[in-house]
Amino acid sequence: MSENLWLQLRRFTHARIALGRAGDSLPTNRLLELGMAHAQARDAVLKTINVEAVADQLKAAGFDSVSAHSAALNRAAYLGRPDLGRRLDEASRERLSNLHLSRLPDVAFVIADGLSAVAAERHAVPVLRLTCATLAGWQIGPVIVAEQARVALGDEIGELLDAELLVMMLGERPGLSSPDSLGIYITYRPRVGKTDAERNCISNVRHKGLSYELAAHRLHLLLNSARKLTMTGVGLKDVSELYL
Repeated sequence: MSENLWLQLRRFTHARIALGRAGDSLPTNRLLELGMAHAQARDAVLKTINVEAVADQLKAAGFDSVSAHSAALNRAAYLGRPDLGRRLDEASRERLSNLHLSRLPDVAFVIADGLSAVAAERHAVPVLRLTCATLAGWQIGPVIVAEQARVALGDEIGELLDAELLVMMLGERPGLSSPDSLGIYITYRPRVGKTDAERNCISNVRHKGLSYELAAHRLHLLLNSARKLTMTGVGLKDVSELYL
């Protein structure tokens, strides 16, 4: 009897293929696994970021941090009104406006919950630490830890800090095999009104996805290229694989 080729493919992917059959349905163990994955994805979306825990991680890694909050008052508002997650609330806007940095940052980093606070809590600080170790001579601003945040919230944060580059590290929309996937978005000269076409993205940063080391490598090269070309987005290509 020949080997089922689908079973061979399962060695290369976490996608749900070759699950088997029990009558007209899935085997019980596969059905239970699917239910668990769905529950983990829902939990990831509904969970809010533990700002204090992330701030403690940052302090242990040698970074100062400042908290911020979007205009979405709670998770329900965040999920139902995406526009509110793209702007700061008044208290955060005032806090960032009054930082009075001694030097304007070459790059500012934001760690945010997005659609998976678990991803931000697990993966953001390790990638940040590895990346900043490669940015000798760069002025790095305080790390902003943001709640109820969408990607575009970084535009307003970067504008208030007058940062040359803004790196937003936030949880991506969970899949049924990846409830803790971190996305990293890079924007040159962040300003309110920037479009997604003006950003670069590094996605799927997690233990079973893109490694911390490779994510930091790509981010380092993109940041240096962005400064050289004075742009991010469709005009800036990721050529990091050429330098491995």
